[in-house]
Amino acid sequence: MKISLKKSGLLMAAGIISTASFAQSTNQSSIEGTTPFGPATQYRTWSVGVGAGVTSLQNIAKFNNGGYDKLDWNLGYSAYIKKQISPSFGIKATYFGGKTSGYENSDKQAGFETKTPWSVALSGEFIAANTNWRFFNSFIKPYASIGVGVMNAETAAIAGGNRGEYGDSYSKIFVPADFGFKFAVAKGINFELGYQLNWANQRFDNKVGPNEQYKNDLFTYAHAGLEFALGNGSKPALSNSNPVATLVNDYTVKYDDLKAQNDALNAKNQALQSQLDGLNSDLKDDDGDGVANKYDKCPGTPSGVQVDGAGCPIVVKNETKVVEKVVVTEADRKVVADAIKNLEFDLSKSTIRSTSYATLNKVAVLLIEKNFSLKLAGHTDNTGSRELNMRLSKERAESVKAYLVSQGANASRIEATGYGPDQPIASNKNADGRQQNRRVEFTLY
Repeated sequence: MKISLKKSGLLMAAGIISTASFAQSTNQSSIEGTTPFGPATQYRTWSVGVGAGVTSLQNIAKFNNGGYDKLDWNLGYSAYIKKQISPSFGIKATYFGGKTSGYENSDKQAGFETKTPWSVALSGEFIAANTNWRFFNSFIKPYASIGVGVMNAETAAIAGGNRGEYGDSYSKIFVPADFGFKFAVAKGINFELGYQLNWANQRFDNKVGPNEQYKNDLFTYAHAGLEFALGNGSKPALSNSNPVATLVNDYTVKYDDLKAQNDALNAKNQALQSQLDGLNSDLKDDDGDGVANKYDKCPGTPSGVQVDGAGCPIVVKNETKVVEKVVVTEADRKVVADAIKNLEFDLSKSTIRSTSYATLNKVAVLLIEKNFSLKLAGHTDNTGSRELNMRLSKERAESVKAYLVSQGANASRIEATGYGPDQPIASNKNADGRQQNRRVEFTLY
């Protein structure tokens, strides 16, 4: 197989130019499931590669062509297995085989032909893009490798245009240096374009002698191929991962999560504040008669005027008042106890649930019929801030007072106080104790 040097050069130039023309992009699929400073088990670290290309004594260094003026391009082929140690460095074991030939002049009457049944080398490979913070999981990754190995070869002389018999097979140490580009064409698959220089012993081109040009032959292997990551396909390949990209992705995910939580809390706080503002507005008593605006049917009552449960003035006749002794019976206490037992509020609010209305109505009737006075004391557990608990306990006591007044009870005979978490009756260290501490106490007198 013969390929012109001009065509080969154009092929390599196209690979170099493409690094400037292709945009670098973040491959999200290559960093999913990975974390900064995470173990290697998050990645696929083994890969295999196959390639084919052309070989020749021609090289970009214009070095050691052995005095041959006409150099052919012949078929070469390779394969490797690689262990990725870090995103930017791996160690690979490579197999290479092929044929190389050249002639002393263009008539091709005298020259050589060397076949390489096999060669094996151990190399260290460095991927430059995986150390560059500007490019996250680049589509194009420049790489370079160098190693040392053993090459097996057989050389034959060409005389009169005919190739002679191959000489004895020999194995010598050689040094391969490879550089090129990896193109991340799919998850865990790279397309490679490479240019490899191989330092071989002086017998490679069938010229042995003391002259400097005969020492340490150098031949080229320009190649293309594919690299496949081995292992679980759900994991990214370590060779296609950039640590900076992983760090940025982890930060972005955590930031988005915290922002979502913050937005949710802000929305909840706004809703709670709106409810509190509405409740505070309902509990205002603009005329100071002891009846909240929401239940006051006679707003604007002058200060000092005695009002009924609806906030309207009470007409007092000039009669001799008989002071009766207030007696609270066991039946009265049971009515109050039932009201306390059935009293329920919406969670973290002072809104009384409708299930409590029936027993509260009985308390209102008791206050109206027997002219009792009532002290309401609101209490909470120690969950949350003390300021919030003091406000909530006060609002719940006021809410009960407002309801009783709305049912006809005398507002001036009802006192509502909030004590927050200051007077617990059970331990706040368990759920049962906290439930007992969240209460409104009724005291008849």
